[in-house]
Amino acid sequence: MFKSFWDSQERQESPSTPNSSSGLGTKRTSDHPWSSSHVRCTPAEAEGIVSSLKNIKNANDFQKLLNDKDVYNAFLLSIDQLKIQNNQWDELRKETTQLARENLEKEPQILELRTQCRIIRTTELAAAQEKLNELERQKDEYLRFYSPSMLLQRMQDAMNKAGVESEILHRQLIDKEIDLASFVEKYKKLRTIYHRRALLYLAAKTSSG
Repeated sequence: MFKSFWDSQERQESPSTPNSSSGLGTKRTSDHPWSSSHVRCTPAEAEGIVSSLKNIKNANDFQKLLNDKDVYNAFLLSIDQLKIQNNQWDELRKETTQLARENLEKEPQILELRTQCRIIRTTELAAAQEKLNELERQKDEYLRFYSPSMLLQRMQDAMNKAGVESEILHRQLIDKEIDLASFVEKYKKLRTIYHRRALLYLAAKTSSG
C-alpha cells in the first residue's frame, strides 16, 4: 500500500515532455503546496509525516489523498510540522507587512528630511561660495596693493609729499608766518624724511628694474 503511494508520488514528480508517448503531461509537484520547492523537511520532520501517513488505514483514503486536491491539501494542513512552518511564514509576512506599512507612513517624513537636507546643502554652498568670492577679491586687492609697481608708486608719493611739505614750510618762512628757529627745526626733519624716502625709492626702482 505504501509502495503504491510513493510510486504514485514519483510519477507525479516526473515532468512530462512534449514528445511523451501519451501526449498528455502529468501535473508537476511544484503545483502542490507540499513539494520540494515549498517545504524542506529535516529527518525528524519527515518521520513525523510518515507517521501521519501510517494513520491512514483505508485504501480508499489513500486514493482520495492522491486524486482529490482538497483532501490532499487538508492532509497537509493537518501535519504539525507544516502548521508550524505556515505559522512561521504567517508571522514573517505580518512582520514584513508591518515594516512596509511603517516605511510608507514614514515616507513623507523622509521626503521632508531630504528636502531640508537639500536646502541646507544649497544654502551652505551659496554661503561658502560667497565667502570664497570675498576671499578672492581680498586676495586680488592685496596682490595689487603689494605689487612692485604699487609699492614704487606709494614710495614715490611719500617722497613727493615730504618735498611738498618742505616747500610749504619754506614759503611760510618767506611770508613770515613762522620764525627762523621753528623753520630750521621742522625743515631739517622734513628734508631728512624726503632724502630717506628718495634713497629707498631709487633703491627699489633699481632692484625692480
